[in-house]
Amino acid sequence: MWRAGRVLTVAERSTVRFCSSNPLKPSNSSSSFPRPQAEKQRRKREREKAILSSQHNAQDQAKWTEKEAVAYTAHTPPGIKKDTSLPFPSSYSPDYVESSWYQWWEKEGYFSPEQHEKLTHAVDRTFSLCIPPPNVTGTLHLGHALTVAVEDALVRWRRMQGCRVLWVPGCDHAGIATQSVVERRLLREQGKQRQDFTREEFLQEVWRWKNEKGEEIYHQLRRLGASLDWQRACFTMDPAFSRAVTEAFVRLCDSGLVYRSEALINWSCALQSAISDIEVDSKELSGQTMLSVPGYEHKVEFGTMVTFAYPVEDYIAVSTTRPETMLGDVAVAVHPDDPRYQAVHGKQCRHPFTNRLMPIITDPMVDMQLGTGAVKVTPAHDHTDFLLSQRHSLPRITVIGEDGTMNSHCGQWLEGVKRFDARQRVVDALTERKLFRGKKDHSMALPICSRSGDIIEPLLKKQWFVRCGKMAKKAIQVSLTSEQIFHLNTSKSEVCNVIDWCISRQLWWGHQIPAYQVELPDSPAKQEEWVWGRSEEEARQRAAVKYGVKPEAISLTQDPDVLDTWFSSGLFPFAMLGWPQQTADLQHFYPNSILETGSDLIFFWVARMVMLGVELTDQLPFKQVLFHSLVRDKHGRKMSKSLGNVIDPLDVIHGISLERLQEKVKEGNLDPREQAVAMEAQKDFPKGIPQCGTDALRFALCSHKMQGEDISLSISQVLSCRHFCNKMWQTLRFTLGALGDGTASVEALEELHPLSSMDRWICSRLYSTVVQCEQNFEAYELHTVTSALYSFWVHSLCDVYLVRNVHTLQHGNRARQVACSVLYHCVSTSLTLLSPFMPFITEELWQRLQPFRPQTAPAAASLSLQPYPTSSQLAHWHFPEEERDFLLVQEVIRVARSLRAQCGITKEKPASESFYLYISHISPKQTISHNTINTID
Repeated sequence: MWRAGRVLTVAERSTVRFCSSNPLKPSNSSSSFPRPQAEKQRRKREREKAILSSQHNAQDQAKWTEKEAVAYTAHTPPGIKKDTSLPFPSSYSPDYVESSWYQWWEKEGYFSPEQHEKLTHAVDRTFSLCIPPPNVTGTLHLGHALTVAVEDALVRWRRMQGCRVLWVPGCDHAGIATQSVVERRLLREQGKQRQDFTREEFLQEVWRWKNEKGEEIYHQLRRLGASLDWQRACFTMDPAFSRAVTEAFVRLCDSGLVYRSEALINWSCALQSAISDIEVDSKELSGQTMLSVPGYEHKVEFGTMVTFAYPVEDYIAVSTTRPETMLGDVAVAVHPDDPRYQAVHGKQCRHPFTNRLMPIITDPMVDMQLGTGAVKVTPAHDHTDFLLSQRHSLPRITVIGEDGTMNSHCGQWLEGVKRFDARQRVVDALTERKLFRGKKDHSMALPICSRSGDIIEPLLKKQWFVRCGKMAKKAIQVSLTSEQIFHLNTSKSEVCNVIDWCISRQLWWGHQIPAYQVELPDSPAKQEEWVWGRSEEEARQRAAVKYGVKPEAISLTQDPDVLDTWFSSGLFPFAMLGWPQQTADLQHFYPNSILETGSDLIFFWVARMVMLGVELTDQLPFKQVLFHSLVRDKHGRKMSKSLGNVIDPLDVIHGISLERLQEKVKEGNLDPREQAVAMEAQKDFPKGIPQCGTDALRFALCSHKMQGEDISLSISQVLSCRHFCNKMWQTLRFTLGALGDGTASVEALEELHPLSSMDRWICSRLYSTVVQCEQNFEAYELHTVTSALYSFWVHSLCDVYLVRNVHTLQHGNRARQVACSVLYHCVSTSLTLLSPFMPFITEELWQRLQPFRPQTAPAAASLSLQPYPTSSQLAHWHFPEEERDFLLVQEVIRVARSLRAQCGITKEKPASESFYLYISHISPKQTISHNTINTID
């Protein structure tokens, strides 16, 4: 369910809006789909055209040569610390570096908040958050990897600061997705439908599948280095979590916030269930389009508008994209000011097939400028018409059944006919009666079930709903009076427009609704009476009190429906901690410190967590919210299974061949066009994806600005971070070589005072880097932190300090001892600064550096528990004048090199006096000698 954004903090008083979840409308009106969606479709077509025409930018393709893989072969049982005393390999290899460390961290309990008590630098501060629980059916893609990389960087940073940290892993049971997967598996392997099993038997099959296949995501999270507390892993169908879901439903019912009512809902005929708005995709059609629909042998026509007439005095013509629904028409509506229809106001027309009299009503909602200016009203199959029926007290006649066939209200000639087959029959019958007025192309948005590919059918059904408006107002009021939470800024009109939330799903896998239909000895046959309870016994006692009868006289039948998956996931921040029980975890870690997720979940998950948290715990569920941008492919497309462009992070970590990438596309069951686009897009990886490793992937993801435009991640970017890993590796090889002869002992950081100008400069650069990390970590500007760390290591430490200081580091004297100590602390401190982003390589290199650390400096067993460097520790290394002067020198050198090249200056052709005079004018405060300029390499 992971699905970006600005940081919301108290000081900034930033906002998050409750969005109105308006149902998609496959309406019979001629209104066009909102322009933003049309723009998305246009951009999608342009991207597909560019991909299919092979307009690939060769410069963006990952340039790489196969690297020799070095394996860590020492016998190390799982959970045993890796042996870093072995010879140091000559080059960086992710396979070697990432072996064994995670199992050791996990076994030692380094990710548990209980580890806090053992920290020598512990502070009385708590940091807690939950991972957005992914669907148990799926696998993670690079969008999920971004979430993991960002959250783990924050978690490891806070843990190293000495905070008591809890990061809870979890999986969502994903009702529709999981049930669909298991149903397909049973049909493929046993040739059986779900209905061939009892409910209990089918649920056993689902649990069997979950236990076999449901751990893949946890494997991926471990492989990504996520420092989660696995002992507290939470699955939304666990017994304790299920009790929390039942408790929440009962409390909301008792408060009048959950009710049962008849309303229009999104219905998937293929799934035989109501579905959430987020599970509805919209397909933009520009005109007549033939589409494949589940359950139909031939393609079905969409994107046309049929016009037909109802007789009234003369005739009144109406238009619709769904002529099969006209069997459910109950009225014709016109605008009250439309001059064409003034004479028919208040009159009636007769339905040609049902003989039903239908009023001609007036309503300002009707657009006079579109179509004929008159619209058919079908309240049971259209959201707009449903609103008209409420205002004008019109009947609602359902003519399409749950299975997508026409029902008995249509007459024998259509009963049992599939809805889209009935479409042509209706047109033929209208033609026969001389009521057909024509058909033309019509642009429209077609709502499609993302799970089954079926066309959504708005159906009128009795379901359970949550009153969101009242809960939203309360949540906003709490946020306005809270001093420790982000500010929810929403206008009154927006709050009022938050529609009620349908939480019923006609599935077997999920939390069965704890509501019971009551049957009393003398109750009317068709009258529904409902009670709810934490158990059937509690519900029986409630019914006995409510109806004044003895408990044994009551017959109860539990609602077979289950709750929407988003209902249970909305409880995650507190249910994962043991709510409704007042557990120690709930007392210590609730409210969560932060929620980090994608902004596309603002309404479907974030707002619902806020509303449910306030209602059930009287507290906002988290103190801050951090939204990240979406990860897109290099063509700007959102990563989606339906597009075949999803990249498994493990394929980037381990590498994958082009052939295997193409096999994965073919396994995705895409339609022919999408598969063609996906296969062509694989040309972005002409040699497959190289092995990049976890550290490189995480660093690349965190190097993008999270709060801004979406992230278009290319493999070239990740590969450049792999090169950075090799740079770190070679730097440590050099450092160990400088320290290895034992003639220069490392001095303690607090006692070390650099001697040379170069030493003072690199020490001050390290201090400034630590300051940047402090400030930008606090602001959640992780891309600025990674940029500062990369710049220090590559451009300052390697390109300048090591190059210019080689001689000093290799000759035994006092200057060498100081320089070696400076180098040690620069490398050790930098590894510590980088650890939240690159946990594997930093642990490997830091451990190899430990034999040389000053004996007076205590060290943790793992770098993950080492105190995070602070500027106060390095205050004595701050030499601003050295940094300022060095920047000036660097600029002079840059200009001098450029001028030397332009003037053709060589050793044989020395520079003239005017050349030096020009250089001195560039920097009047800095004396640059002729010799300095002439010796620039």
